[in-house]
Amino acid sequence: MTTVNVAPERPPVFHFFSELLKRPVRTESTGKTIGRVSDLVFRLAEPFPEAVGIYVRFAWGRKPPQFVPWDMVVRIDPDAVIVRAPANGTDFPPFVDQLGWIMLEQHLMGRTILDIDGRETEVVNDVHLLEAEGKVLLMHVDGSLNGILRRWGLSRFSWQADDLISWKFVQPFSVEDAAATGEVTLSVTRDDVKDLPGEDLADALEELSGDEQSAFFSALDSEKAAETLIEAEPRAQRQLVANLRKERARDVFSEMSVAQIADVFSILPHDHQEEFLTVLPAEQSKRVRTMLLNREVQAVALMSSDFLALPATSRVGETLATIRSSACEPGALSYVFVLGEDNKTLAGVVDLPHLVLGSDATTLRDIMVAPVVSVNADQTREELVEVFTRYHFRMLPVVDAGDRILGVIRYNDVMKGVHRPA
Repeated sequence: MTTVNVAPERPPVFHFFSELLKRPVRTESTGKTIGRVSDLVFRLAEPFPEAVGIYVRFAWGRKPPQFVPWDMVVRIDPDAVIVRAPANGTDFPPFVDQLGWIMLEQHLMGRTILDIDGRETEVVNDVHLLEAEGKVLLMHVDGSLNGILRRWGLSRFSWQADDLISWKFVQPFSVEDAAATGEVTLSVTRDDVKDLPGEDLADALEELSGDEQSAFFSALDSEKAAETLIEAEPRAQRQLVANLRKERARDVFSEMSVAQIADVFSILPHDHQEEFLTVLPAEQSKRVRTMLLNREVQAVALMSSDFLALPATSRVGETLATIRSSACEPGALSYVFVLGEDNKTLAGVVDLPHLVLGSDATTLRDIMVAPVVSVNADQTREELVEVFTRYHFRMLPVVDAGDRILGVIRYNDVMKGVHRPA
C-alpha cells in the first residue's frame, strides 16, 4: 500500500496591511530577498475585494518597481512574503493599472470615511485582510489608533480595541473618486435610509451611476423618495423621473406640493411633462400646467392648504394637544396662525418655539405676533421672492381682500434655485 503525504491546508489567517507593508519579498527557490512590499493591489468585487498582486519596490531604487501577480505568491510567512521566481529568470512585469483595481496604500490608507448616517468622519488607519484557500480578501478597515501604532512598529502599546468596519459598508464609488478627493464613502443600509435627511440621500444618489441610482431610489418609500427628488440636482432629477413607472410616479408626486412638482417637471422634456401630467389628479395637473406655462405665476397657484389655524381664544395646552393629534406634516407646523372672532380673519401668528415654551393656560392671543406679514392671492412669484428675501420666514400666509386666510406658501417652493445677492 502506497502512502501519499498531503501537505496540510493552511488554516485561515488574518493580517493587517500595516504589518505586511515593507515586509521582505523572497523567492521560494533561493530564499533571496528581491524587494519589499510597497502596496497590495485588489480587484473590487462582491462581497469582498480579492488580492491580485503585490507592488514591490527595491532598496535605493536600484530597479523600477515590479508587480508580482497573486498566482505567483506561495505563502505569507511571519517575516517575509514567499513568491515563485519567473520561470525564465527575468524580472517580474512592471505594474499596469487595470479598471476596477484598488491599491491599499494609495487609495485607502489615510483616507477620510464619510459617515453619512451619524455625520461623523473617521480615517482609515489600517486594513484588515483574510488569507484563506490561497486567496487574500479585504474584510475590514480600521479607524483606531492601533493602525498607526502597528505601522510604526509599536503594536505592543495598543491601548484600545480595533475599530473594524466591514468592507460591505465601505465602498468608494470609484477608484478615481477616492484618489481625487481623499474620501471614501460609508454606504447606508436600507434600514438606515428612513432616518437620513433628503439632502444627504440626494448627495449620495448623485455619486452613483444611472442603474445604481434607479436601484437605490426604488428602495425608498414614497415620502422619502419625494424628499430626495426635491433635493436632487436637475441632472439626477431627470434620470430618476425618466425611470419611474406611472404607479410609482403617482405615489411619489402625491407627497409633493404643486410648486415642487412643477419645479421638477420644468427640467423635463416636453413629452415627459405631458406623460407625467396624466398621472396627477385633474385639479393638481391643471395647476402644475399653469405654472409651467406662465412665468408670472401667482401666489394662488403656489399655495398649500396644509397649515394649522386656530381661534385666538385657544389655550397653549389645547393647541399642543391638537398638534399632536393632527395629521399635519412636520413642515406644516413652523407656525400656528391665529384667527379673529369670526374664525376666518387672520389676526396673528405664533412661532412654534414660543408655543412650546408657553404655559398651558395661556391663550394664543397672549403670545401671538400681530399684524402678520402676508401676501395676496394675485401676487407674482417675483414679488414673493422679494418678501421672502426681506423677512426670511419659513412660510407666508395667503389672504384675500378681507384678510381671510386661504393657504400658505413655503419658502422652499418659491426660493429653491433663486440666486440672491449676498
